[in-house]
Amino acid sequence: MSENKSLTKNEIKQLSGLTLAYLGDASWEVVVRDHLVESGLTKPKDLHKAATEFVSAKGQALLIEAMQAEEGFLTEDEMTIFKRGRNAKSHSSAKNADIHTYRIATGFEALMGFAYLNDQNRFKEIAAFCIQYIQHAQKEEQENG
Repeated sequence: MSENKSLTKNEIKQLSGLTLAYLGDASWEVVVRDHLVESGLTKPKDLHKAATEFVSAKGQALLIEAMQAEEGFLTEDEMTIFKRGRNAKSHSSAKNADIHTYRIATGFEALMGFAYLNDQNRFKEIAAFCIQYIQHAQKEEQENG
């Protein structure tokens, strides 16, 4: 947020799921782009291809499922925000995913937006979990060919 005005924790909780998803989409994409550049990718074509894998609805749905499977990783507030985002009625539709996957991804983005606004350390913790999960999945995919 801007330096002049910060939202209170209560104001953040009051934001719509789609507003949180809007911010979460952007904040997650910055994390992904930063990670890809730090990992040595430099060609725009390669960066775009790799980023798409990280930020796709299908990928985001897998990430939220992994977080839910990790006992106690997500707080009750975070699950509430995820569900609010997942259940939000969007006016746009999924380009490369079914509506169920798209809604789960919207919930993921709402969670990321909430964490970004509410607690930067928690946002970084969730982002690190997601990056590690993706790296592990990619490594397994390479090993299993």
